[in-house]
Amino acid sequence: MGRLLATVAVGLSLSAIAPAHAADGFDLVVLGALGGIQDGNLSASMIHPHGDARAVTCDAGSLVNGLKVADEKGALAGLAVPAGVDLGRVGFALTTVIKGYLVSHAHLDHVAGLVIASPDDSKKPIYALPSVGADLVETYFNWRAWPNFTDRGKAPQLRKYAMQDLKPGVATPLADTAMTVTAHPLSHGGVESTAFVIESGGDSLVCLGDTGPDSVEKATRLRDLWTAVAGPARDRRLKALVIEVSYTSDRPDNLLFGHLTPRYVLEQLRELDRLAGGGALKGLPVVISHIKYALGREQPQARVLQELEAGNDLGVRFIVPEQGTRFHFR
Repeated sequence: MGRLLATVAVGLSLSAIAPAHAADGFDLVVLGALGGIQDGNLSASMIHPHGDARAVTCDAGSLVNGLKVADEKGALAGLAVPAGVDLGRVGFALTTVIKGYLVSHAHLDHVAGLVIASPDDSKKPIYALPSVGADLVETYFNWRAWPNFTDRGKAPQLRKYAMQDLKPGVATPLADTAMTVTAHPLSHGGVESTAFVIESGGDSLVCLGDTGPDSVEKATRLRDLWTAVAGPARDRRLKALVIEVSYTSDRPDNLLFGHLTPRYVLEQLRELDRLAGGGALKGLPVVISHIKYALGREQPQARVLQELEAGNDLGVRFIVPEQGTRFHFR
């Protein structure tokens, strides 16, 4: 079926957490669709192989509220809480289904849900580049902003979260899942951010944290990422790409603050396609994350999608998702 995109309104077709028997792409539940200021709907995606509910999140700006919205929309309907477990589906998903967190960078709109949920969460790893992990511990889990639920930093260390340093370009198993992750550093207005290449059964999904274009950031981080994933894209093993657009294309470069616009996303996708040999991205689902909530009367989603589609000469499938939506990418 190639890169069939299916929105599953009723959630997982699973009654329990069980390993997948064959690669069939990934499921992604949007826990937080936006960047910036709309608390409760900030950057987070729950990702797992299709047929295997054991998941991680790519960022965690919203967790409990994102799971609550997803449950209300039916995206968690297939999760059966075992008899004798005194948890609702939201609590079961948080403490049992989610096996770890991939944190791209420590800006608040990417970690607020994780920090707030930590008192009632279960033990699990946080995967991050060393600089990102250090920021997370020093800024939040420091017994001033919040108790230290990690295994590093200021005593007493409550050790609920085991901090796992990711080495750029090296695949790392995601504990208690059927997935691995490879981290690639990104440049985000002077802050180190991360792109995560998640793999399972030969399939790949790429989830980018915040990033500016190489030409503005005076870096080659995005080009390096595209070089690394050109092979999976060429072989049609890349099942989806999650990438940010924070502003419409009329935003001047000096006010991007390490973010992308539709114009720059199209530019970057053309670079990936070129490195993959041309024609490799046709039908590829490209999920647009981190659109900034606007305080004016009109939200920018429709305009962002219009600008992306107007320049879509690659045949990709742009998706501007809503919070709580589940997708199956295969």
